[in-house]
Amino acid sequence: MSRSLRIVVPALVIVVWLAIASVGGPFFGKISEVSTTDQTSFLPASADATKVQERAAEFRQASGAPAIVVLSRDTGLTAADQDAATALAEQLGKRDDVQGVSPTITSDDGEAVEIVATLTKDADTGDAVEAVRAAVDDALPSGLHGYVTGPAGFTADLTEAFAGIDGILLGVALAAVFVILIVVYRSPLLPILVLGTATFALCASILVVWWLAKADIVTVNGQVQGILSILVIGAATDYALLYTARFREALRDHRSGWDATTAALRGSLEPILASGGTVIVGVLCLLLSDLNSNKALGPVAAIGIAFSLLSALTLLPALLLAFRRAAFWPLRPQYGTPHPDLTGPDARGVWARVGRLVARRSRVVWIVCTVGLLAMGSGLIGLKADGVPQSDLVIGASQARDGQDVLADHFPGGSGSPAEVIGSASKTADLADAITAVHGVDSVVVAAKDSPSGTTPVPGTGTGASAGAAGWDPTVSHGDVLLEATLSDPADSDAAEQTVRELRTAVERVDPDAIVGGATATAVDTNDTGIRDRTLIIPVVLAVILLILMLLLRSIVAPLVLIGSVIVSFAAALGVGALVFDHVFHFPGADPSVPLYSFVFLVALGVDYNIFLMTRVREEALRHGPREGVLRGLGVTGGVITSAGVVLAATFAALGVIPILFLVQIAFVVAFGVLLDTIVVRSLLVPALAYDLGRRAWWPSRLSRPSHHM
Repeated sequence: MSRSLRIVVPALVIVVWLAIASVGGPFFGKISEVSTTDQTSFLPASADATKVQERAAEFRQASGAPAIVVLSRDTGLTAADQDAATALAEQLGKRDDVQGVSPTITSDDGEAVEIVATLTKDADTGDAVEAVRAAVDDALPSGLHGYVTGPAGFTADLTEAFAGIDGILLGVALAAVFVILIVVYRSPLLPILVLGTATFALCASILVVWWLAKADIVTVNGQVQGILSILVIGAATDYALLYTARFREALRDHRSGWDATTAALRGSLEPILASGGTVIVGVLCLLLSDLNSNKALGPVAAIGIAFSLLSALTLLPALLLAFRRAAFWPLRPQYGTPHPDLTGPDARGVWARVGRLVARRSRVVWIVCTVGLLAMGSGLIGLKADGVPQSDLVIGASQARDGQDVLADHFPGGSGSPAEVIGSASKTADLADAITAVHGVDSVVVAAKDSPSGTTPVPGTGTGASAGAAGWDPTVSHGDVLLEATLSDPADSDAAEQTVRELRTAVERVDPDAIVGGATATAVDTNDTGIRDRTLIIPVVLAVILLILMLLLRSIVAPLVLIGSVIVSFAAALGVGALVFDHVFHFPGADPSVPLYSFVFLVALGVDYNIFLMTRVREEALRHGPREGVLRGLGVTGGVITSAGVVLAATFAALGVIPILFLVQIAFVVAFGVLLDTIVVRSLLVPALAYDLGRRAWWPSRLSRPSHHM
């Protein structure tokens, strides 16, 4: 290539990425515009809760979520309290973002009053609840406590918890990575180039994801949004570290920056593409999920990894070519200087000592590591990953959770969040009788569009007489009616979920086509689907990644070793996580998606480090033999892979700054698991096993044949 093209091509690459970043950068603050917190919208179309939600507007005026205001005084409500509650209800009814307000309902013990304010369909739930809470605070007489809870209250608390996901999360992740890179490189410029590469990849990813979400092609929520940022920063930095290490090596062997770039790309292209491809294929397996939120994460994460690969293989080489040896200042690699001795008797450094340990005691090392990881994995016995109440999703203060507790103390726990049953209008009375016969159901009414309250007692029964005005005809649509069953227990409790399961059985006996929805049913369907997803997807991910490794390493035994090591490492990370969640943080449990997401990220990303190691081992083994290749590959990759692991662990740990239970648990399991992979699995277990197996590790490739010296 001519000298002019060697200048123009890198410059053009940098200009194109600058243009992408300038367009995509502003979308950092706009991603929340296309993000949703509606839990039901994540369910598959086949879920009963989704079907009920889709048809609910047929039976009542379209509306937003109900905000339940509960006022309480421990010594009993006074006349002034009752007047304040009535005035508050009237005030809320005048708001533009409130569609309707129920009359004040006083508890039987006389210590609390409840007001249900239903938001308009187009209201911003977070802003509307904030305004309602402000109105409640202003209306409270001294000594009267007020809370805003219910579906709208919980959604508002979640929205507030996710508020820092654009700025705080990214800031913490970038700061942590920058500090680590400064320590690793001892250079002021190189960390800026590496982080610039990662940030530009994130700009491009968010730009594409925003438009896809805008077109309703993918679903974005706070979890997907946060994981995308962390995944891109961590993965792009990892790939950049691997390329940078190769470029620094090449600068010792080549005087020209262009020749060094060509050599570095030639040496790093296969492992980086293989690693990124493995992660892309792994996350795309989430498309097999029945949950739309999981399905969305698959392509969104794949887009992020694709841009991470693209930036690491185009932008970073162009930047390093522009700065050449100056990028590593003050420790510039000089042309013609010898490469460090990695395996000889006089070799110095941590990785030389680790290599000597592996060579002397390979079998002892891998057996001890395996036993230790299995011991950590024993914590899986106590893992509770079958779902958590909605009230526990937010860590720390939550007015909705506090209000739910007060509501449950004075009213039926499910007030404001009824179970909804759609069934045949000709069987309305029979359905109502079946519903009220279920233990855990407090009352039942039927939807009536013309009624001021939106409901009316069930005709032909005495059911629900206190909940709606008599004389209104139930709304019938396509021969069906909608019945609302108030549950005795809080809508997000285990008892309420059991009631919904029994409710489904009971109404099916009366009407086989009857379906049950509502907030509790949504939680039931979400958890059940999440458990089904992880049972299906985890084996598929393993099979797909195993196939990729076999193609990459031209071997059967080595990929089986790598997959086995990652499985044991995942079990250890999740087992330790279960112990920490139960006995240190005292979490109420975990969402079914926590093991699934942790597995997908740990297996895909953990295999990354093994790919970095084993592709270099294979390269060295072709020249020096299988066992010598293990020691040389370990010595060459030890520093860069350890640095990459620490960076990735730090980026995932940054998820812990968002006070959402799911993200905190993912942050711990993945960060701890990545460190295990980096420090134990990749540094000791895999090299020791590969060394012990010798040429057998590469069966049936030519490296396994005796003609290759050992």
